[in-house]
Amino acid sequence: MDFNSLSPEIISLDRGAIIEIAIIVAGAVLVAVVTQRLLPWLADRTPGTYRPYVLASVPVLRLIVIAVAVLLIIPRVVEPTFENVLALVGALGIVLGFALKDYVSSLVAGVVALYEMPYRPGDWIAVEGAYGEVKRIGMRAVEIVTPDDTVVSIPHQKLWDTLIYNSNNGTQYLMCVVDFYLHPSHDGSLVSRTLHDVALTSAFLQLQRPIKIIATEKPWGTHYRLKAYPIDPRDQFDFITDLTLRGKAALRALGMEFVALPALDVGPT
Repeated sequence: MDFNSLSPEIISLDRGAIIEIAIIVAGAVLVAVVTQRLLPWLADRTPGTYRPYVLASVPVLRLIVIAVAVLLIIPRVVEPTFENVLALVGALGIVLGFALKDYVSSLVAGVVALYEMPYRPGDWIAVEGAYGEVKRIGMRAVEIVTPDDTVVSIPHQKLWDTLIYNSNNGTQYLMCVVDFYLHPSHDGSLVSRTLHDVALTSAFLQLQRPIKIIATEKPWGTHYRLKAYPIDPRDQFDFITDLTLRGKAALRALGMEFVALPALDVGPT
């Protein structure tokens, strides 16, 4: 085989071709920027059920724009024959494989993420201790905003070897859990009914999902877990605060005695 025949035949670029390429690049950048700004704005004004799907379309549309721009530029740079395309793809593969190994790994993981969708814009995820709402899915990394309003960039490469916890998985339903620790001498049925009423009267409650109270007996007392869903995942912290404060007030009004968790015995220091 004559490998020289696989060398891409570069087209002599005239002024018109350069202008066309510049217009394509400018148009792709403009469309990508408009999409990235318009769709999140539209998602915030979309009913909660459809909001995650609108946000999830942002990275997909950006990937389509980039692919279309590349496909339009290649015929203006090289002669679009099978041999030329094969040589170009091979050369790019070698360069990316050796020079950008980790970056390419994140890019491939990003493509996998678009199909498997372990997270979408609007999802609340936890990765290696970082918890927040997915705001942007780039080609290399996903950006989340934590409850402290801190932006954290997580490379898609984490998909390969890290557990990713998704609290709402593309839906508007996100379970919140509030813990109460009581002295074992009390009426458990009364506590369960009281906590259920506290959740049922919350202004943030999602009525379409069930309220659950789970009680577990411990050596130091009884551990109650109140599980319920807020109307919108972004209300989760207001919801937890509301349930905690009103739940404590309601239990104290019944004369319930709270207990503190025993300190861990770490031995002599």
